[in-house]
Amino acid sequence: MGRAFEYRRASKEKRWANMSKVFPKMGKLITIAAKEGGPDPNMNAKLRNAIQNAKAENMPKDNIDAAIKRASGKDAESMVEITYEGKGPHGVLVFVECATDNTTRTVANVKSYFNKNGGSFVPMGSLEFMFSRKSVFEFKMPVDKNIEDLELELIDAGLEEIETHEDITYAYADFANFGLMNAALEGQGIEISKSNLQRFPNTPIQFTDEQLADIDKLIEKIEEDEDVQAVYTNVG
Repeated sequence: MGRAFEYRRASKEKRWANMSKVFPKMGKLITIAAKEGGPDPNMNAKLRNAIQNAKAENMPKDNIDAAIKRASGKDAESMVEITYEGKGPHGVLVFVECATDNTTRTVANVKSYFNKNGGSFVPMGSLEFMFSRKSVFEFKMPVDKNIEDLELELIDAGLEEIETHEDITYAYADFANFGLMNAALEGQGIEISKSNLQRFPNTPIQFTDEQLADIDKLIEKIEEDEDVQAVYTNVG
């Protein structure tokens, strides 16, 4: 994944360093998952995954329980997941994933970030085929395993790529193989710390440092919004 991986990770770490914003964002995903599939994580894979990721970010149990409880309240009735697409400065492509209880507020806010930072919305679906959706799993490699052997074990589950950065291993598969890959990793005795679906550009573009500074300004503004869950670009 190279430079693009490092760029995405730096952006993510910068955003998620602010716990006051992280917990409400994760809480929304937990509420949506519980609303869709019920409050029992043993019977609701999406909820189980949302809780797993929240725990990885040290979200307190009380916050998690409160988010699940909200799923049965009136506040959860209008909670939805929605995406927006746009072009930013220097033609960068931007895909924004949101979780909100007020789409009117969210679309107005996100659109204003684009307009004020050299960008604009594009019609829904314009960027859908310019990004590939992948299942991404993060975990620490067990001491009794090596990455080459694990790669062979995971190929039948749809593994496309596996790499290690510092002490964290990342396994990638097509989004349709999320459940299969999750089961395969657990079958290997691996404790998954985080797992989710991410979007990767099919044709990454290189930008200069000066251009990246303009792009980062837009991305950081979007990511500050409490309704925004993730932002993806075609930065290579």
